[in-house]
Amino acid sequence: MKVLVVGAGGHGQVVADILRAQRAAGEDVDVVGYVDDDAKLHGQNRIGFRVLDSIAAAVQIAPDAVVVAIGDNAARARLHDRFERTGVRFAIARHPTGVIGSDASIGDGSMICVRAVVCCASRIGRGVILNTACTVDHHTDIGDFVHVAPGVHLGGDVKVGASALIGIGAVVLPGVSIGSRAVVGAGAVVTRDVPDGATVVGVPASRIGSRVAGAR
Repeated sequence: MKVLVVGAGGHGQVVADILRAQRAAGEDVDVVGYVDDDAKLHGQNRIGFRVLDSIAAAVQIAPDAVVVAIGDNAARARLHDRFERTGVRFAIARHPTGVIGSDASIGDGSMICVRAVVCCASRIGRGVILNTACTVDHHTDIGDFVHVAPGVHLGGDVKVGASALIGIGAVVLPGVSIGSRAVVGAGAVVTRDVPDGATVVGVPASRIGSRVAGAR
């Protein structure tokens, strides 16, 4: 399967490296290269793969599948929707060290980074980033285009709404719900539900603000 990485920034290179590791582990995965709208990057080599063209050229390149490797949740969602309308297939980038439990499901275009763990019966939406060494315990439900940052630990039966960001090293206790577009600050310990769009920080986490209503 020939996979095109959309975005040649830091996260795009992480995803390309994951796909390369999958190939080294014997999977039928071959990285075509990147597309990126920064024209200064075109023709450059990033960790062994070439930046081929702009994002609009992806359809002409005609890969078997793409991964939208953009760290910003809203931008990733917009590009994912744009590709979905063209009928492009999405690959799941899953590092061989990642662990996926029984009856867990992973949505199209999601990224499972080095040593990420998804325990049994959990559901991961579309275009989700499960970053380095994060853990998602049993029966957790993560919505589309969420970013779970490195070292995050989500307890069992947690719910995370679409486009939320869980910052580096945060902990969410079992049974807690994180609203859509919410932001959990780095190192926070979330002991109670977080409303849609809220920003929480600290131990225990408390609300310090809100994102703009209607932002994806």
